[in-house]
Amino acid sequence: MRQTLGLRHVDLGDDRLNRRFLKIVDDLAAAPEAGLPEASGGWAAAKAAYRFFDNPAVEAGTIADAPRRDAVEHLPPGGPILAVQDTTSLDFTGHEATEGLGYLDHPRRRGLLVHSTLAVSADGVPCGLLDRRSWTRDPRRLGKSTDRRSRPTAEKESARWLESAAAVEAALPPGREVVTVADREADIYDLFARPRRAGSHLLVRVKPRRGVRGPDRLLGDAVRASAARGTMAVELGRADGRPPRTAVLTVRYAAVAVKPPANRKGASGLPDVPLTAILVEEESPPEGQEPVRWWLVTTLPVRSLADAERAVRWYALRWLVERYHFVLKSGCRVERLQLRTAGRLDRAVATCSAVAWRLLWLTYEARRHPEGPAEAALGEPERAVLRLLEGPDEDPTLKDAVRRVAKLGGFLGRKGDGEPGVKTIWRGLRRLEAMAAGYTLLLEAMKKHMR
Repeated sequence: MRQTLGLRHVDLGDDRLNRRFLKIVDDLAAAPEAGLPEASGGWAAAKAAYRFFDNPAVEAGTIADAPRRDAVEHLPPGGPILAVQDTTSLDFTGHEATEGLGYLDHPRRRGLLVHSTLAVSADGVPCGLLDRRSWTRDPRRLGKSTDRRSRPTAEKESARWLESAAAVEAALPPGREVVTVADREADIYDLFARPRRAGSHLLVRVKPRRGVRGPDRLLGDAVRASAARGTMAVELGRADGRPPRTAVLTVRYAAVAVKPPANRKGASGLPDVPLTAILVEEESPPEGQEPVRWWLVTTLPVRSLADAERAVRWYALRWLVERYHFVLKSGCRVERLQLRTAGRLDRAVATCSAVAWRLLWLTYEARRHPEGPAEAALGEPERAVLRLLEGPDEDPTLKDAVRRVAKLGGFLGRKGDGEPGVKTIWRGLRRLEAMAAGYTLLLEAMKKHMR
């Protein structure tokens, strides 16, 4: 996978740093499950990678600029863009020598927190990483959360939802419609009340006990009081032990005015925020499965069942950012990185974020452009190995190449198996890279022998 899959907009302020960054990304993308020394191909290259992560001139935010610029180029020419936000924790508790780590949700665990915003097209194709931010929690604040509710949002972790939304609006071309999609952690009055540019919307899962203006007083009661508008079928991805399945959901929606938090200083002077609340719930879930029930609010116009269905289908695509974090942690295995400081780890994780995106992109690009050329994703040595393994002599299409790669990772390719997923593709890429390296060495040896 050398010199493939984009990242054309790297600018770390130094050409040598740019080249080093691209090489690290290529090395890790070729062997995503390997450790850094193994992926780098030797101790000298690994030391160069460690120096890169230790370089104070290299900021994690600057590293994130390259995938963001690439994401903007990968956007489809028209239509709304879903900016799907999510937060994940990276656990480095076992790395006792690493300095600067913060506590995680369990007070005895130590690590980093990473917040990602993935661009997704309205038809469900991931287009790139629009924003990435990370932080550590100060261990000195552990157990001192009594003032959390009274502190302004700007001083709390919840500011990440607002900051990412602003960063996405700044990154996208003027006038491009964007919909911020987020789960219940983003159920924040300040996010709803935040001024947005023209064409910028919200689609957020909320708690039904959120206060609204009117006789019902609570959002859940207000929506429950509305009539059922119809039903819709939604394809659910795998999550929390739940297998993928189709859910039939009853749809309700109602206009609401969300009130400011009662405990907010100066709440009486803050405005209500007009939103549309949507409730979709599964009345007959499969035996042993929890029913699906989503309470959503949106600034999108919802005047019909079709409008509500569109919003629900867009929210259902939120699982793609969870899949991206899955690739980052389980595919690139960032929690196995061993570096001396949290800052070095953060730069390494930012680099691996570009790798995770490339693996996710390859999976979906083969589905979006199945007849595209394989060289869009694979170098000549890798394609040569695939030709030797399965033929024919000419290059396969991108779809065929990815299926062949996935077979190296355990994909059976039977009639009912569908298209391969990220997991089998990254396993196959690692095997393919090893085989391509052997193929290249053999060619070089043959050339020397013939001289």
